[in-house]
Amino acid sequence: MLKVEFDEDRCKGCELCTDACPKHLVSMAEHLNVMGFHPAVVLDQEKCISCGFCARMCPDVVITVRKEEKGNG
Repeated sequence: MLKVEFDEDRCKGCELCTDACPKHLVSMAEHLNVMGFHPAVVLDQEKCISCGFCARMCPDVVITVRKEEKGNG
């Protein structure tokens, strides 16, 4: 399951999310999106702690952070 998802085509590559990540997992992709920007990505989803700092910093609300649900019992 992806913990962090980016709406890549809406990302304008401001890099605020890269600075906000305490684990330094957010980086800018090599490819360009439809607007001509390098979108943000998280390549190592397993190391993400789902803190949501990246999503809070995003001025364009392109980041969705999901927390793992714990089972009952």
